[in-house]
Amino acid sequence: MTAQMPTGSAKGTVLNFNLSPKEITRITDRLIANGMAIQDRVAAQSSPTFANVIVPLAMRENEQSSEYYLITFLQNVSTDKDVRDASTEAEERLNAFEIESSMREDVYAVVRAVFNNASEMDKLGAEDRRLIEKMELSYRRNGLALDKEKRERLGSIKKHLSELETRFSRNVNEGDGFETFTREELDGLVDDFFEGRETKVVDGVKKYVVTTKYPDIVPVMMKATSEATRRRMLYAEETRCPENIPLLQEAVKLRLEVAQLLGYRTHAEYKLELSMAKDPEAVLAFEKDLRQRLDVLADKEIKEIEALKRADKKAAGEKYDGLFSWDFRYYSNMVKERKHNINDDEVKEYFPMKEVTRGILEIYQTMLGLRFVKVEDAAVWHPEVELYEVWEADGKQFTGHFYLDLFPRADKYNHAAVWPIRPGFVRADGTHEFPVAAMVANFPKPTASKPALLKHSDAVTLLHELGHVLHSICSSTKWARFHGTATEGDFVESPSQMLENWGWEPSVLQKFAVHYKTGKPIPAELVKRLVAAKNEGAGLFNLRQVFFGLFDMSIHHTEDPNVDVKKNFLKLRQEISRFENDSDDTWGTSTFGHMMGGYDAGYYGYMWSLVFSADMFESRFIKEGVENTTTGMDYRREILLPGGSRDAMISLEHFLGRKPNNKAFLRSIGLESH
Repeated sequence: MTAQMPTGSAKGTVLNFNLSPKEITRITDRLIANGMAIQDRVAAQSSPTFANVIVPLAMRENEQSSEYYLITFLQNVSTDKDVRDASTEAEERLNAFEIESSMREDVYAVVRAVFNNASEMDKLGAEDRRLIEKMELSYRRNGLALDKEKRERLGSIKKHLSELETRFSRNVNEGDGFETFTREELDGLVDDFFEGRETKVVDGVKKYVVTTKYPDIVPVMMKATSEATRRRMLYAEETRCPENIPLLQEAVKLRLEVAQLLGYRTHAEYKLELSMAKDPEAVLAFEKDLRQRLDVLADKEIKEIEALKRADKKAAGEKYDGLFSWDFRYYSNMVKERKHNINDDEVKEYFPMKEVTRGILEIYQTMLGLRFVKVEDAAVWHPEVELYEVWEADGKQFTGHFYLDLFPRADKYNHAAVWPIRPGFVRADGTHEFPVAAMVANFPKPTASKPALLKHSDAVTLLHELGHVLHSICSSTKWARFHGTATEGDFVESPSQMLENWGWEPSVLQKFAVHYKTGKPIPAELVKRLVAAKNEGAGLFNLRQVFFGLFDMSIHHTEDPNVDVKKNFLKLRQEISRFENDSDDTWGTSTFGHMMGGYDAGYYGYMWSLVFSADMFESRFIKEGVENTTTGMDYRREILLPGGSRDAMISLEHFLGRKPNNKAFLRSIGLESH
């Protein structure tokens, strides 16, 4: 067993999440009024300088960002519908105000005057210079060089886009689907899947309710022996939120119009200007090269899966009719179980949530020179939420807070993500504002007879998301706009992806993977089998990621304003992922939240950033030791601390001692670099 996490009472400034709809509205009103007043004062400067123009604008970002993030975060986690509604409305109003602010000619005029003042610019340090350069570029990208009519159209479109994105996200959060099945229809699921599960009597028959939330749908798609059950479950998932299709369709059209108003051919061309990739051609070349390499692996994997399904059909006296999207998880899991003797239900007995969370936190404490203290009786938004303080390892310097909200509930955000509730920054008096981050996930809940047990993949997800938390906590920048994960979009996942590797290290797993009944560490032989199975199915799994990236580019790197998002999704999924679609009408793209959550023309970044994460892990941590604290502190100093205050490539080169390459990445997914 791992040591007990220390506890204490809260220190530092703890945020208030217990806000009424009226309070949320009042905060929104105040943020808008204060923002307008600051911009008016700045615009009136007759002799613009960095101190009287740039600093007030950036200090406004510093000081008001935490309230913005807090009140807009509540729509994802509050159990009160009125609070969620108020939070959603606040986000729409604040985003609309920010769009108006970003298009103020009078403010841009004084920002531009400072930017063009060589004597002012020469006096600035690196982060201050980056601040004004990014600020000036942002104004230009928001259309300040356009004539009045085009600027007004641009502003109108951007406000409407913000509204569409907020509505899309809300629909996904609140639009859970479900199906009801008999116990026989769920054959293959373990007993604890049924424990405490809601039931309904349908036509006199007792049936179990299975929702589209992750802890429900994933086990069914992996374990249910009935093809009809898997098909019904996937249909329930892929017919959710039909109202989101026209929202995404309209957003794609409007994004293209914005890009073309600003002089770009496509939305992707506009969006990628600020990325490490720089242009769509580089992204498409990356995705297509990867697809070709993965197809070789997938050819072999498909043959194995096809043989299994053919055998099942023959045993049932049925005709083989092909591989469908509802077969992917089931047969991929079967191959893994049979080839490597890996049973997820056996494995999860060694991953009780409490021990895994504690163990991962201890690993990160040691690696990054930190100390976490759980806060008792904390003021949180739900009783299941935990609050932690972060201190330097010697306990002398407070560093920040983070919240963990790990279990599913009605109307909560459906996946796993981290929100930087408050960025760190330097206050006007020179003191430091401490960051706050919140991790939200949907891991399996405890039952009456068992604690919450994680699949190994859930433990890897926990490592990943806590990596984002610590990117926020360990970052230290002068300006909030550069804090933590505010890096290039195609680098932001890399630090967390790098930390996923700890979930495959035998010496690490032995520290926190313990049997929930006996407390005995996971057997070395089982760990060996887990590691051996790591790249099982890597071809098909990674082709799914390539599919998502190429779908994204297909709707955002086109000059056709009416590109059919639903049709493209289904067509490309079947072509790239190698599994046939359902013959019924489905629309899986309606819950593809990335396309309306900031990853538009950016989904490729998940695979792109793996190039850097694999290089960092293999070149430093494998070489120097995964528990080497010196390497960990180098990682903290060179990768996490700078946030977006310098180009990600500079941070990578500092940590690696050279430019990154893709050799480790190709090896990490079962491919060679030749």
